[in-house]
Amino acid sequence: MIKITTQPADNPLFGQSKWWGQPDMPEELEYPEITLVDDDGEEYQDPLTFVCQLRCEELAPLDPEGLLPHGGMLWFFAALDYFLGDMDSPAYPGLGPWQQKYFRVLYSPKCDDLHTHSIVYDDGTPVGRPAEAITFSLCDESGDGIRLLGEPYIEEVREEMPGRMSLLQIDEDDRWNLIFHDCGMLNFLITPDDLRNRRWDKVECHLFSF
Repeated sequence: MIKITTQPADNPLFGQSKWWGQPDMPEELEYPEITLVDDDGEEYQDPLTFVCQLRCEELAPLDPEGLLPHGGMLWFFAALDYFLGDMDSPAYPGLGPWQQKYFRVLYSPKCDDLHTHSIVYDDGTPVGRPAEAITFSLCDESGDGIRLLGEPYIEEVREEMPGRMSLLQIDEDDRWNLIFHDCGMLNFLITPDDLRNRRWDKVECHLFSF
């Protein structure tokens, strides 16, 4: 299983594996959005929080079974604003399994011809936290922390979502003010068969909190 460790960077890490920041994607991929309804009953689009992008060639040495692609790029998005301190965020997915509109996993077999999808405030400053560099290393199959593959760390999640492995597990982190209520974890889950067949549309998301 693959542990993810991050550290602040002094640049946007264009085209590299990174946590937070702005996603670098090919033109044919659109930035995922969620449809929300305002106080007047009008629908509007709100961008999901960009979590990370992973260059799969960097994962290959740590993934001898070939569970993940060994080329291309993976992107993860989720409605995390509420859990990052924006208590007024209208996109609150709740505990347990999330509806698919609240998260997205995208993949492209290529890492060239990318462009940055910048989401900015009205004054031009970027939305979200600055990009952090990622280091990958081996770890236990069912440990805590931020990691790829293996079983979810929380036993209740394993029981509620049987037959799924954790594509990406996100733990709380005080540095980011990322808190899943009292104490919790977010798991992007997928069956081994769907992972082998690269069915990213079959990914599920589950939030647990004690």
